[in-house]
Amino acid sequence: MRQVFGRLVLAACVSLVLAGCNTVGDSFSDAGEKAGADAFAAATPQDETTAPFGEPTPAGRLLGADPADDLATGKAYFRATNYGMAEKHFRRAVEQHPNDAEAWLDLAASYDHLKRFDLADRAYGQAIRLAGPKVEIINNQGYSYMLRGDTARARQKLEEARRRAPGNTYVLSNLRLLEESARRAKAIE
Repeated sequence: MRQVFGRLVLAACVSLVLAGCNTVGDSFSDAGEKAGADAFAAATPQDETTAPFGEPTPAGRLLGADPADDLATGKAYFRATNYGMAEKHFRRAVEQHPNDAEAWLDLAASYDHLKRFDLADRAYGQAIRLAGPKVEIINNQGYSYMLRGDTARARQKLEEARRRAPGNTYVLSNLRLLEESARRAKAIE
């Protein structure tokens, strides 16, 4: 019985990590879908000196577009599941560019995986102050509450995200993940 319970818990943890629908990365769009940095850079005139959310950059440059900058490096570490190094680079990115909501969102996602939920909440708050209640941010907050085991708040945030963007695959995936974890928890009881 203990082995079965242990395997169920392990399977739930692995599915959370593998299905982890924390959206780290690309620029936001008003429709709640992701728009890649390349698409933004292609649509931005070369004399443009403003990145998303009002962050000044050198002519035509987008924070995160340079593979050597802290935002891009943090994303690479995050994709490699090295959340400690990702946090370090995202933290440096927000220190250098405090008005970049994407960097704050990515920092929050790293804090979630490091189980530093107090710091994640602060970073989510800053991202919302800068960009407003975007679907990506609300979705990640829901995922954060799911990681904490707070299913009621997770459901509230994810439902809010679904109302704003009914077809968003990240939100729908997180809602399915939340339902599966709730079913597993009831099966164990």
